[in-house]
Order: sequence, then structure tokens, then C-alpha cells
Amino acid sequence: MENKNPSKIDIVVLWVDGNDPKWQKEKQQYEQMELHGENHNQRYRDFGLMPYWFRGMEENLDWIGKIYFVTWGHVPSWLNTEHQKLEIVYHEDIVPKEYLPLFNSDAIEIFVKNIKGLSEQFLYFNDDMFLMQKTSVDRFYKHGLPKDMLAFQPVVANESDETMPYITLNNAMSLAHHFKKREGVKAHPSHYFHIGYPLLYFFYNLLELGFPRYTAFYTVHGPSPMLKSVYEEVWEKEREALERTARHRFRSKEDISQYLFREWAKLSGKFVPYNSHKDLTYFNLGEKDEALYNEIQTRKNLFLCINDSNAKIDFEGTKIRLKEAFEVAFPQKSSFEK
Repeated sequence: MENKNPSKIDIVVLWVDGNDPKWQKEKQQYEQMELHGENHNQRYRDFGLMPYWFRGMEENLDWIGKIYFVTWGHVPSWLNTEHQKLEIVYHEDIVPKEYLPLFNSDAIEIFVKNIKGLSEQFLYFNDDMFLMQKTSVDRFYKHGLPKDMLAFQPVVANESDETMPYITLNNAMSLAHHFKKREGVKAHPSHYFHIGYPLLYFFYNLLELGFPRYTAFYTVHGPSPMLKSVYEEVWEKEREALERTARHRFRSKEDISQYLFREWAKLSGKFVPYNSHKDLTYFNLGEKDEALYNEIQTRKNLFLCINDSNAKIDFEGTKIRLKEAFEVAFPQKSSFEK
């Protein structure tokens, strides 16, 4: 049934202030106890861009319900916490006490279904995903189902990333316990061979039919249209894997990620095929930065993702350039700012 009340589509975003002394002290206490997790500074440093994230949301999504701002405990000093569409959610509000504290976004993300009042249909954003243009609810959902792209892609032995290839495989292993590759393609061929998909992934899906088992999945690294009921179903059927992730205070090779929920919806037929790849421009900081600054200022595409994984960048210089570019893109304060 198509959603007739777009105000009931909420947004969830996680944020961390890596400069908070209290947070740093707690993190240091536990990182000495958990030596094998991934704990790079890039996972926690803040470029000060969240005001522009909110400006993009207010300017371009006038139909949204609540924005649930999930945080360890710190709240930006500039944020208008009295805003009627804003709810501050602390980790202890959604994560069972036995798993706290958490410094692992993979673990925090699997508990967002516990947000009190969260709508069945909700959009999950990372804080590095910016909405640059106006769009409607129909971009994300049709007949009440997420619009997304189902694409196979092999796990790549990427030696420059010490955890993500493992997490990608872990997700695929969980899915393989419940779904059969060729049976799924036979039952829903249009989900795999949608005419609007990029030619590359259309070809990948065709090529992958030669292999009877799942390799892995390509998930567009942009805003995720989610169903809370799918979270509940995955928790019911993959609780052991989820609880294992919850016990990792820092990101681990044994984690699964929130992409599991997104791919589960697709494999169970609870989505509408759509080329979500075309709406997103993705940049790694330290690569083509001038093109990135131009992309921000001109607002060329619907979504922009800015990935911070390069420890060698000039952090302070990059921070200044990013804020200058976003000030051109979104010069007016939003009502979410004091």
C-alpha cells in the first residue's frame, strides 16, 4: 500500500564528536582492553559540517517527519534541541546496557529499530551523506516499499582496507543462510534485470548466474530507505550474528553492517527496483578534492557522500575548504540552528 502520509517517514543519523574530552577518556579506557578492533582517528573526527547537513534537509525535504539524532552523549552547541522535528537519542536509549559503551558504528546501527516512535518507513543517513537537491517521498518509496538496486558483486581482497572485505562477506554469509541465489533470480527476474540499472551491474548480475552461491552484494553507499519490520525480522532470524557484532566495542572483522538489513529487504522481495546509483556522487578525501569542492558549490547531484578514510590529508586545511564550499551551497541557517 502506497504511503499516503509522507510526514510519517523519519530520518535517523548517527553523529560523534571525537573532540569531546569525556568521550575520549572513556574510549581510551576501553581501547586498551580491546586491541584487535579498528580504531582509526578518521572514524571519529568531525569536520564541522553538520549545520550544512541540516540545511540540506530543511531546504530539500519539507515532507519529513522526525530527525532522530543518535549520539554518545554530546550534542553540538549550535543545535536547536527544542526543534519540534528533532529528537536527541542517546546510545543508552536504544542499546542494551550490557553492550555499552560502543565506539563501533556497525554495532550502534543494528539497534536503531529501538528508537521510540520511529516510523515503519525511515531513511538512514550517515553524517557524511548530504542532500543537495529537492526530492520527493517517491524517490525513496513506492507502494510503501524502498526503492533500491539489487546487484551482485564479488568480495574484493582489498589489502588497503583491513575490515570491510570481511564485513561484506559476513553479510553475505548471513543472507546465504536464508536465501537461495538462483531461486531468487527465477522468482523475481525483474528485481535483478531492471532496465534502469547501470549497464555494469546489469552485466554483473548476468555473469554471476554462472555461480550457484552468493559472492556478495553491491550496496550503493548513500542514504538507505529502510523498513523497521525488516529489522525486526532479521533480529528474529540472525540474532546470534547481531549480538556478536554488538559485543564489539570497536569495529571488527567479525562484524556485520546495517547493509544486511537493506539487502535482506531486497532478497525477500520487499523493494522496488530503481537505479539509486545515478543519484549519488561519492568522493574520498585526498582524491580529486578540487572536483569535490566544485561539486559541493554547484550542487550537481541529488546526494553527495564525502568519505574520510585518508589519514594523510591536511585535516585543518581540508576542513576550512569544505566549510567554505558548503557555505556557498547552503548560506542560510536552518531552523535547526540556534
